[in-house]
Amino acid sequence: MSEDNSQMDATGEEAQTELFDLLIPPGVPSKLIIEIAKKFDVTVVERKERLYFANMEGDERELLAFRGKRENLEEAHVYLMEKLKEFIGE
Repeated sequence: MSEDNSQMDATGEEAQTELFDLLIPPGVPSKLIIEIAKKFDVTVVERKERLYFANMEGDERELLAFRGKRENLEEAHVYLMEKLKEFIGE
């Protein structure tokens, strides 16, 4: 999901910065979420998301997501996956 975020540029005119969300899988340690938010300049937001698996078909849940610029989220995603593999022990 993307969202436009207005900011003033050097000329005083409104500039548009496109922000994206990266959903955080349930069970990710809070320590890792905080580390990623600081390291990759992204914010943690809550987002309602419909689930489509097992016995949760269509249930809406509040999930956490990282929100930021696309390039920051791409780096954060790679880092998150590496750290989760270490955490799980694979």
